[in-house]
Amino acid sequence: MSNDALSPPEEKNCPMLRFVSLISGKWAIPILYRLIVTDTPIRFSELQRAVAPITQKELTRQLRLFEQRGLVQRKVFAEVPPRVEYRITVLGSSLRPTLDSLAGWMRSHGHRLKGD
Repeated sequence: MSNDALSPPEEKNCPMLRFVSLISGKWAIPILYRLIVTDTPIRFSELQRAVAPITQKELTRQLRLFEQRGLVQRKVFAEVPPRVEYRITVLGSSLRPTLDSLAGWMRSHGHRLKGD
């Protein structure tokens, strides 16, 4: 087998590929990081403003995915109009050191990247 291609069973078990799949997408990290640093329930509209210019459709899609994976908790209030709040879970909060590390690397080395 070549070094540049993983077979499907290996790909499924590779922690780095699984992590990249978890946070892939333009908005995944900004959404997670906002929820982590807020660390309180936040309404959908507040979150959308905080990570602007994300679309409502994309934010909904990403939040549902995070909720399915146990990173975000969603709470619906029986009010008119309905109120929905999101909060990072303990599992989601455990990503903070990793995301802080990525941000630190970018601050230290981002200027050296070619093509920027």
